[in-house]
Amino acid sequence: FCLALKCVLSQKEYSRSVLFDEVDGGIGGKAAVKVGEKLKELSRHQQVICITHLPQIARLADHHFLVEKKIREGQTFTEVRPLSLEEKEQEFLRLKGEV
Repeated sequence: FCLALKCVLSQKEYSRSVLFDEVDGGIGGKAAVKVGEKLKELSRHQQVICITHLPQIARLADHHFLVEKKIREGQTFTEVRPLSLEEKEQEFLRLKGEV
């Protein structure tokens, strides 16, 4: 619902960025493709940062980053890094369950 609302309001809002965390919750298949298309449409007007586990959504992004949670000595750290082309291909295969 929030994605649909943002798409409708995007041309009138002055926000430069929008963040969707786990936008793929409870969807898959054709619905995921439609969500990905809407996110791509929204990205024409605003910066979109989207955290997803679905390749149908991720494949439409212009840039891809891997976000990893690591625990060292009892402390939790988050590491974010851009993916190389080879890493991106491997990550898409992993998301599809092929690795």
